[in-house]
Amino acid sequence: MVFSSIKFLFYFLPVVIALYFLTSVVFKKKYTLLNLILLLSSLIFYIEGEKGLVLVMIFSGTVDYFLGLYISNIYKKNPGNEKPVPMQKFGLLFSIIINLGVLFYFKYSNFFIEEVNYLLQNIFHSSSQIDYLNVTLPLGISFYTFQSMSYTIDIYYRNVEANRNYLDYTCFITMFPQLVAGPIVRYKDIETQLRDREHSYELMASGFKRFTLGLAKKVIIANFIAYYADEIFSLKASTLDMPLAWIGAFCYSLQIYFDFSGYSDMAIGLGKIFGFHFPENFNYPYIAKSVQDFWRRWHISLSSWFRDYLYIPLGGNKGKPFHVYRNLFIVFILCGFWHGASFTFVIWGLYHGFFLFMERFLKDNVNLNLPDAIKHMYTVFVFIFGWVIFRSENNSQLYFYLEKMVSFNFEQGDTVIRIITESKFVIAALLGIIFSIPVFPYFSQKTKDRYLYSLLYLILFIICCISLIGDDYNPFIYFRF
Repeated sequence: MVFSSIKFLFYFLPVVIALYFLTSVVFKKKYTLLNLILLLSSLIFYIEGEKGLVLVMIFSGTVDYFLGLYISNIYKKNPGNEKPVPMQKFGLLFSIIINLGVLFYFKYSNFFIEEVNYLLQNIFHSSSQIDYLNVTLPLGISFYTFQSMSYTIDIYYRNVEANRNYLDYTCFITMFPQLVAGPIVRYKDIETQLRDREHSYELMASGFKRFTLGLAKKVIIANFIAYYADEIFSLKASTLDMPLAWIGAFCYSLQIYFDFSGYSDMAIGLGKIFGFHFPENFNYPYIAKSVQDFWRRWHISLSSWFRDYLYIPLGGNKGKPFHVYRNLFIVFILCGFWHGASFTFVIWGLYHGFFLFMERFLKDNVNLNLPDAIKHMYTVFVFIFGWVIFRSENNSQLYFYLEKMVSFNFEQGDTVIRIITESKFVIAALLGIIFSIPVFPYFSQKTKDRYLYSLLYLILFIICCISLIGDDYNPFIYFRF
């Protein structure tokens, strides 16, 4: 089940909201009961698409729940000890091994089997082959394993206290608004909200508006432009030329941003409806003036996760320049690999790591004072080429696609004209460019009439629903991560 579906919008969500707020009215301040409703709703949401794979999420979350209690109880028994003792380190290590082990088995095991088989056949000339595992990738596993793992890490470093209510804790792990594709919500972000949170008409209205905005990003821009990205990236080398390759890269750049930021907006909006304040996940990354600035604005919850739990423990910006550059490359190699079991994702991580290294090196050694327009143009080219790496199915496609982008081949003029003159492309492209810059906050501040503002959102929601009814093409890119 996805947010941008008729089943979710007109069946699942209305029932959950009605049940939740009816319970809130009848049993005031009974947050454990409200959390139970959210927990059961979240399990139904996940089971509807994943069925038995929900047990994977419950397993990893339960392991971290008890390990969190274990680490916390040692602190309570030894109140004078500020530093963790070996048994607490063992508890944290066990949590990390379990979470990464689950993630490795479901997401990366067949990738490594494929590489071992390649080595056996091509390096060692062996006829032996390892059989592939019959595993299905659970939706959102990369998100909820990181979320669960951060819980025990924060307890270990005494950033939070362990939650001793298993129901409330499981509600945090399984909460359906951000379960499948983030943002990655840490326990400390909503620790107090699990026990006491605000419910109001204003907050609910704000949540619905944010949800509608995300829905429009997804349905009106991402879905429309995805047709052309998929069409162009599916072309063979012989039917692809330079203009088509650039149009495809442009389309995918818009698709992935509005697809993912739209989902994040919907998640944050749903959180507000139920009284939760989830962290922001995007801040207009396409207006960035450096790759470093881009990563401060793109998938903020993942960037901050890697910063806090990997980059800083490795030493961060401290130490010799070599160590800082090493830390950057380690983080972005793993960031790339987090996205998928393919060398193209590793290359994508290395690619961004290289530009971050170069920016830091130039900042430390060369005083460049370039105009903002030049810096922005440079950043746009970097992330567009980066999205081609990210989108490519394999190294062969990546090679010929990048080759076509710089080939000065103009053989497919008829196809180019057909695409750029289609109304669906023109609408999605123009809206994508306009709303990639912060025009929406500007108009929101200028609109003083609250009722007119609400009416515009209602019209936008109706347009999205009409589009969903008339078109069943509705992919979510980040569901496979």
